[in-house]
Amino acid sequence: MNETLVLEKAWDKTFPKSDQVITKKVTFHNRYGITLAADLYMPKEVSGKQPAIAVCGPFGAVKEQCAGLYAQTMAERGFLTLAFDPSFTGKSGGMPRYMASPDINTEDFQAAVDFLSVMDEVDHDKIGILGICGWGGMALNTASLDTRIKATVAMTMYDMARVNANGYFDEGDQEETRYQLKKTLNEQRVMDYRNGTYARAGGCMELPVADDAPFFVKDYSAYYKGRAYHKRSLNSNEGWNQIGCMSFINQPILRYTNEIRSAVLLVHGEKAHSCYFSKDAYAAMIKDSSYTDNKELLLIPDAVHTDLYDNLDVIPFDKLEAFFREHLK
Repeated sequence: MNETLVLEKAWDKTFPKSDQVITKKVTFHNRYGITLAADLYMPKEVSGKQPAIAVCGPFGAVKEQCAGLYAQTMAERGFLTLAFDPSFTGKSGGMPRYMASPDINTEDFQAAVDFLSVMDEVDHDKIGILGICGWGGMALNTASLDTRIKATVAMTMYDMARVNANGYFDEGDQEETRYQLKKTLNEQRVMDYRNGTYARAGGCMELPVADDAPFFVKDYSAYYKGRAYHKRSLNSNEGWNQIGCMSFINQPILRYTNEIRSAVLLVHGEKAHSCYFSKDAYAAMIKDSSYTDNKELLLIPDAVHTDLYDNLDVIPFDKLEAFFREHLK
């Protein structure tokens, strides 16, 4: 079922390699027959069956950026971890390229759990997931569907359905605004079909970003175009296809999060432009829920959105380790 992928042999991450961890290139497939590329991080000093965590994100990033950083750091702390590229991106399969799907990308997380569930090194009753940015929302959606997942962490979370349908800060949450957006996207579909290719939406702004740009725009560019640039990252380069995220507009991904029985931790920077996503997602998750005792929202003082991508002085790895230790048991 797996297609053959050409995987990089050299260390090509945006962070230094740890001498405490063994790294292995692997592939696995999802139920749509798409083969996903992943990096397996295994702690050197741990033997026997281990708790495992699948890691993905941010939306438009690749596993060589902060997903790998999280995976390697958690492996240093004794977890077997799997950082993967989503369908249609990075080294993973799927055509056409640079598309996103609420369904398929949720399935990507479930397929990662499939893969971990048949590994001899993994304790199959101790599997968690960790999603960053847009993949934080995907992680919550997956947790509401997949009963095998015992613990979920969403870092600096984006609700991709909400932001695509309503715009930032819900400023486009009007029927007429959505209609015009859908009209533009459908016109683009015709042009793409006629041209036989997909127009790209563009990644982050080139450095230096104009002084009058919003802070979060500068924040993203500093990460993707600067300290964590990667040749395969969509955000570092030409971005998604213009119609790549269209299906999110009318497919809410967080509908049943208040039915999640397993443990969930949401972590967000208090000063992040995106903090409202986690605050509102947490409120919705515990509303009318019978399973609130194992749910938590942690706000990090003074932190902005990308601080939780790679700022090791800000990311609460001690908290993440304690959370997974408590609930992957």
